[in-house]
Amino acid sequence: MTHPLPQGFLWGNSTSSMQTEGGWNEGGKGLSVYDVRPATADTSDWHVAIDEYHRYAEDFDLMAKQGMNCYRFQISWSRICPTGDGDFNSEGIAFYDHLIDALIARHITPMICLYHFDMPLALAKKYNGFIDRHVVEAFVRFGKKMVDCFADKVPYWITFNEQNLYHSAEAFRISGYLQGPRTDAELYTISHHVMLAHAEIANYLHANTDAKIGGMLAYSEVYPASPNPRDVLYARQIDEFMNRNLLDAFTQGHYSTEVLHFVHQHGIDMDFQPADKAIIAELRSDFIAFSYYRSGLIDSSKVPIGTIPNHYLDYGDAHNPLLQYNEWGWGVDPLGFRDILTKTYNAYHVPMFPIENGIGLHEVQGVGPIQDDDRIAYHREHIRALEDAVDVDGAVVLGYLGWGLIDIPSSSGNMDKRYGMVYVNSSNKEVLDLKRTPKKSYTWFKKVIASNGADLG
Repeated sequence: MTHPLPQGFLWGNSTSSMQTEGGWNEGGKGLSVYDVRPATADTSDWHVAIDEYHRYAEDFDLMAKQGMNCYRFQISWSRICPTGDGDFNSEGIAFYDHLIDALIARHITPMICLYHFDMPLALAKKYNGFIDRHVVEAFVRFGKKMVDCFADKVPYWITFNEQNLYHSAEAFRISGYLQGPRTDAELYTISHHVMLAHAEIANYLHANTDAKIGGMLAYSEVYPASPNPRDVLYARQIDEFMNRNLLDAFTQGHYSTEVLHFVHQHGIDMDFQPADKAIIAELRSDFIAFSYYRSGLIDSSKVPIGTIPNHYLDYGDAHNPLLQYNEWGWGVDPLGFRDILTKTYNAYHVPMFPIENGIGLHEVQGVGPIQDDDRIAYHREHIRALEDAVDVDGAVVLGYLGWGLIDIPSSSGNMDKRYGMVYVNSSNKEVLDLKRTPKKSYTWFKKVIASNGADLG
């Protein structure tokens, strides 16, 4: 037994719309870029997912029985606004209104994410996604509409899932960018446009509601691969360019001095217009949200000369022989989780909120509950690390949301990479009956929640 976490601590689950809902052509929904991606040998398509569009009440009952008191879900932009910038869809708004009420009826606090990579297809085709300012305007219009509809019932908000991914090569996959040269200037333009959209919605929410909003990062601890001073330099630069640059904007209303100097010195045009500065200067965060799954190493000797820090890990990511890895090469590092919680709170003194944490495992349903002891061990050690950040280091942490309670396709569409504590009977090759079956970890986590983190046995 350890000490329980503070009263009011939030225990829960996170998902995205395209990985859960299905219903891709129902309820007036328009197409997103995911809806037209075909299945492959190793991934399913996105048309059904786990059919949350029809089965959310069943899954919310499973959350409530486990004791969860928070659920972060995503509102699908193309379900609310089928073309991205045209008329709003009343049927889509009603769907989320009923979903939110279903959570509240079960004493589960709703948390909304507005964008999780699924750009409306019409905007991607016409404007090439967030590289165009029209898409920023369309997203802000959508976000403000959702704030107007739901902020009286939803106390916690984020705009973009894992916003620092828009500062990496992933930006060209997740921003609605369909074609182009993928230059460094385009990367910085996309990342700035996304921050501008976040700031406009956050400022609107703060001005008009009592709800809370925070920026969100995909935060992976990156260590130098050796005592080589260049490895140490690259590790620090990765943190500055990929994390602290956004954290400075989220909490203090400005980009990193080092990053802005780098942009100027390298002649990078990121479309930073005069009016943008005032919008970002107004920005504040009520909490810092982040996902954490793993840590990594940076080996500077593998990085070509002239590579910008945003791409260091594309070349120099190295294996850590001191860590255990899962089947997909993700290193398990609870101490990295503690370090991120503590150092980020120390730097910004804004409450921390880890809203994704989990491990992907290959599992097959047999007789009786799946004995997912590796998942239990993963969550146990990460919760212990969180408790050390709180009890030993003094960090303020609002909650712990796993990814996820229920098996869903991974971000690549792989249904065989399972994160859930509830097995869903589906695979990459067949949807099957989607029956939900709790695993061993479901019962274990129920005990953890009931003790508010004191009983991790």
